[in-house]
Amino acid sequence: MKQWLISINDRLLGGYGIIGFLLLWETAPRLGWADPQFIPPLSQVLAAGWKIALTGELFIHISASLQRTLVGLVLAIALAVPLGFAFGGWFPVAARFLQPLLNILGQVNAFSLFPIFILFFGIGEIAKVSIIFWSSIWPVLFTTIAGVQQVDSLLVKSARAMGADRTAIFLRVVLPGAAPYIFTGVRIGGSVAFLMLIAAEMIGASAGLGWLVHNSEVNNVVPRLFAATVTIALLGMGLNYFIHWLEGTIVVWKQGAAGE
Repeated sequence: MKQWLISINDRLLGGYGIIGFLLLWETAPRLGWADPQFIPPLSQVLAAGWKIALTGELFIHISASLQRTLVGLVLAIALAVPLGFAFGGWFPVAARFLQPLLNILGQVNAFSLFPIFILFFGIGEIAKVSIIFWSSIWPVLFTTIAGVQQVDSLLVKSARAMGADRTAIFLRVVLPGAAPYIFTGVRIGGSVAFLMLIAAEMIGASAGLGWLVHNSEVNNVVPRLFAATVTIALLGMGLNYFIHWLEGTIVVWKQGAAGE
């Protein structure tokens, strides 16, 4: 019996901090430890979220934000991964030549370029997708290059000695070896891009979670503001877990194919 309780405690250990935080969030405003005008109790936040969920408004904003994020992220992956393989494996001299420039561009905050994106693309969807694209492409590109470069050259030589052509070497050696690095870049890029999008939606959007936060702030609807913020956090975590699950599914399959 004691061992059973210890096992349950070990499994719940990671949730104790979250439970304690949620209890503090609920009780602190009610006990006067925090001003409920600025930090409403958790129950009020959940009620506000439930209210806009029932009307369907919340799901409209979630859909708008996720659509922009996924479009920009997919476009970044579609460009960054081929470039990463090219620089990391086929044109290493070009990679060394361009590395300083790429490092500088990768440090440029996407949100600081928002006025330029607006100048070229207007205030519509293309400007927001451009922010996602710019935020996502650099971590995916850099990790892809690193992943290709770390592939053991002996494996490539062994595959070539066994008669494998370039396509077979790429699919069975290089791609499986670089895949974990690529997915790491996708997770980082997706997380950063989602946060950048929320900031962009606060300035130029009529729908999206960032717009919902900004609108709630302007109209002083604090519980709805916190509800939108919690939704953003949960979606960011969900996106990260989804990419992690996708990595576990695809990378294991690729590695199995490489070992055949």
